[in-house]
Amino acid sequence: MASALVVFSGGQDSTTCLYWAKSQYERVHAVTFCYNQRHAIEIDSARKIAAMAGISHEIIDLGAIFKGLSPLTDHSLPVDHFEVADSKEPALPSGVASTFVPGRNILFFTIAANRAYVHDVDSIVVGVAQQDFGGYPDCRQDFITKLEAALVSGLDRKLAIVTPLMNMTKKETVELAQSLPGCLDALAYSTTCYEGLYPPCGKCHSCVLRAKGFAEAGLKDPLLARAVSVQVR
Repeated sequence: MASALVVFSGGQDSTTCLYWAKSQYERVHAVTFCYNQRHAIEIDSARKIAAMAGISHEIIDLGAIFKGLSPLTDHSLPVDHFEVADSKEPALPSGVASTFVPGRNILFFTIAANRAYVHDVDSIVVGVAQQDFGGYPDCRQDFITKLEAALVSGLDRKLAIVTPLMNMTKKETVELAQSLPGCLDALAYSTTCYEGLYPPCGKCHSCVLRAKGFAEAGLKDPLLARAVSVQVR
């Protein structure tokens, strides 16, 4: 497989997938979506990291197409915060997460398939993982398998959806990032925080999972290390 298109948010998982794709494919192109998300600073992260990785990159502005229901797209809704203590696991949600954006990944993959076709790309690489806490039904293997079949049936060529993190824990994702040249350096500029804050809030669902992964891997999060170094200056 000579080429890949990475659905690239500028976050932890998609940055890891971007560097994984660089190690696996001869040619890599990245697509980032702007959809009036609360954490829009991830767009700047995507630009920065794509430049660091030396890959071609495009940003597609979808406007406020997903407005409503999720605090990620309705800025009047609060983002859930979780108390984190070193001595116990955080009480993360079960069922569908409040930050789930209905239809987002369905549309992202559809547009990504178009861009893959235009750029003559063999595979779409995406950083979904079904072992994450919280409910994101569009991050499961069942969804990916069915959507890949639907997309291929509507195109005149094969197109694979590749999910290198699908069955990994956050700890394993961090360990993968550590094994990929340049990836940890790039993660210092990634955005995971649902509040869209830098330094990150540390208490939203995504921040808690990221912190848990780095702690279990026994590594300092390079994003936090960069934030501390900036504050010291």
